Amino acid sequence: MADGDALIMPQKELVWILDRINERLPNLQRVGIYGNTKAVLRKSLEELVELKEKKLGILYYGLETGDDVTREMNRKGSKSADAIKAGIHVKNAGIKLSITIMLGLGGKERSYEHASETGKVLSKIDPDYVGALTTMIVPDTHLHSRLEASEFELPGVFELLAELREIIYQSNFTSCLFFSNHASNYLPIKARLPREKEETLSLIDSVINEGDRGSLRPEFLRGL
Repeated sequence: MADGDALIMPQKELVWILDRINERLPNLQRVGIYGNTKAVLRKSLEELVELKEKKLGILYYGLETGDDVTREMNRKGSKSADAIKAGIHVKNAGIKLSITIMLGLGGKERSYEHASETGKVLSKIDPDYVGALTTMIVPDTHLHSRLEASEFELPGVFELLAELREIIYQSNFTSCLFFSNHASNYLPIKARLPREKEETLSLIDSVINEGDRGSLRPEFLRGL
């Protein structure tokens, strides 16, 4: 259920929609939905459980960053503590949680802090899935305006990979499937953490140490 924040809909409307979906698709196994921090925290645990009972099985949640300075600069409208609370709230309802993060969102100035704090926040939430995307600046957006005003500089390719490494390094998950295979990324990764953590860190280290752009996704194949 899309678009960016379908979970913000009133509970009665969501229940009605899920009932209609289940009626028409009797063999349905799972419904997915997008939701942000505000939408999640507006739902009681009982409401989330009610949605789960109607086969809402996974929530896609845009954390983007765990660094509060970066969150404020990018107008997230909530603190990392709120994001942690929201993520745990979803998991307590028995709904699987898939979190999206964005490499480069803190710019060069906050690159390390953005990556380090994001890894720590992800660890506190302990999601089922994490998907990493790379920030790509679109004209006529707030971030583009900051770039034009020299208030923001996107990290370089290997600096972005260093962010990816730091996020994984800081992560402590029970069982999480970590992806960086979105078209925006330079280095596609699919790893089961923590089982493949050291192997994944070694892979990223070798790519950074070699400094060879030829081993990465070329620019013309990257997309939003």
